[in-house]
Amino acid sequence: MTACRPLARYCSSVWRALPLGLASLLLAGCAPWSQGNPANTRPSLEFDARHYELRQIEVNGQTLAVRAYENIVYVARPADARYERMNLYVPEAYFKGGSVGGFTARTAPIFLPNEVGGYMPAEPARLGGRQGPGEPPGAPPPGAPMAGPGAPPPGMERPNTLAVALSQGFVVAAPGARGRTQAQGKAPAAIVDLKAAVRYLRYNDERMPGDAERIISNGTSAGGALSALLGASGNSVDYQPWLDELGAAPGRDDVFAVSAYCPITNLEHADSAYEWLFAGLNDYQKIEISMLDYKVQRKPVAGTLTPEQIRLSRELKAAFPAYLNSLQLRGPEGQVLSLDSQGQGAFRQYLSSLLVASAQQALDQGQKLSGMSWLTLRDGRVVDLNLEGYLAYAGRMKTPPAFDALDLGSGENQLFGNARVDQQHFTDFGMAHNTSPGATRADPQQVALMNPMHYIGRAGVRTSAHWRIRQGTKDRDTSLAVPVILASALRQQGASVDLALPWDRPHSGDYDLDQLFAWARQISLSR
Repeated sequence: MTACRPLARYCSSVWRALPLGLASLLLAGCAPWSQGNPANTRPSLEFDARHYELRQIEVNGQTLAVRAYENIVYVARPADARYERMNLYVPEAYFKGGSVGGFTARTAPIFLPNEVGGYMPAEPARLGGRQGPGEPPGAPPPGAPMAGPGAPPPGMERPNTLAVALSQGFVVAAPGARGRTQAQGKAPAAIVDLKAAVRYLRYNDERMPGDAERIISNGTSAGGALSALLGASGNSVDYQPWLDELGAAPGRDDVFAVSAYCPITNLEHADSAYEWLFAGLNDYQKIEISMLDYKVQRKPVAGTLTPEQIRLSRELKAAFPAYLNSLQLRGPEGQVLSLDSQGQGAFRQYLSSLLVASAQQALDQGQKLSGMSWLTLRDGRVVDLNLEGYLAYAGRMKTPPAFDALDLGSGENQLFGNARVDQQHFTDFGMAHNTSPGATRADPQQVALMNPMHYIGRAGVRTSAHWRIRQGTKDRDTSLAVPVILASALRQQGASVDLALPWDRPHSGDYDLDQLFAWARQISLSR
């Protein structure tokens, strides 16, 4: 093995010396190489700053030169190099001793966006890249090149999240990750991949611009869940066997801060949290989700719960207070966030107060709320909200159980499969009520590896100090209880948490880039 290392370094240098377009083409078609990569062709873990493309982007009328390092394989023994690679983008000014937005090559934070949606495999985001996982179907990709009158000149691209980050002085490192539709992409593959990407950045901190002590993770939906898990589980030894298997760089994988939009997380308790909120609403508009060209397609299908589904809903709702109370959460004012056996109590009141705050912000911004009878307005203030009325307005989307489908038909069932079984139950409730012949249950440890709640406050784990969590009030993909629980647990452990429920916002992310990067700049500059 030792004798092969010089050859491995030589092969890696040849690969990196290829013209970037040719290297990208070869990488995209190298399935035999990426599946069982032989030792003598292992990619190098050392960043090489010499090979890049120089691009021009325009953001808010300002032109910025950017070096693009694309298709960097971030592990030595990739299971699938189509996904286990990242795209790195750096303002050109940082290579010439300059600054952007008050940051320099040494002080620039590293923005780490993932493109995961539905726990599917995701290629790395590109500057001028594809539609994000939380965007509505049919929307133009936020970074797609424009054509026709008013289009930028050749080589210029319309701003997307990555471009905005670069214009603010951030270095952008966008990793891909494996996903549930692959035999080798079952849990915990996606989070292992993101941790390996972070380790690559830390390992190369002295070789590349950007401060690896200020990595800010970002994701939406399942990508938001992975962003949260990355931030919660920093340096946990639980993931080490998989990192070793991939040949991840040695070192730490904790990150400085987390941005999580509508995280689909806490999956062991997401079913009961959903029914705690929506039980009693029997009409639904279910969303059938599919992927087309890496874009999430969402088709609405209306229906009404069956008597059996209503019974399941009540049973799941009844289980939620015991879980919630076991967490011993407190609110921002120190109040105990508990529920009685009927699901009523301070936690419900706190959720209502967050909805009132969201409505007030919308009112202050000029939105008309007078037609919503479940809101009480007085002298330009939102003074009360009837939660049942709000829920009827928002509407139910999923049938019970929302995540651990009894027929093993959910994406989460596939997430918790393994190399032999594609789909498995991951809760006691799902297994006890199973309707799929021959169904099996995932190892509880496999399930725990995907839940940030298991790592917050745990010894030997470094959880991110700064968090920004957003879930819209019209988002029915998971219960609003899920981000509220996450935020409350983090605050109790001393983290700085910016939690908000944007008014009438559906399941989506990256919709408030000015506010996102104002927060990211503030926490980075105050460090």
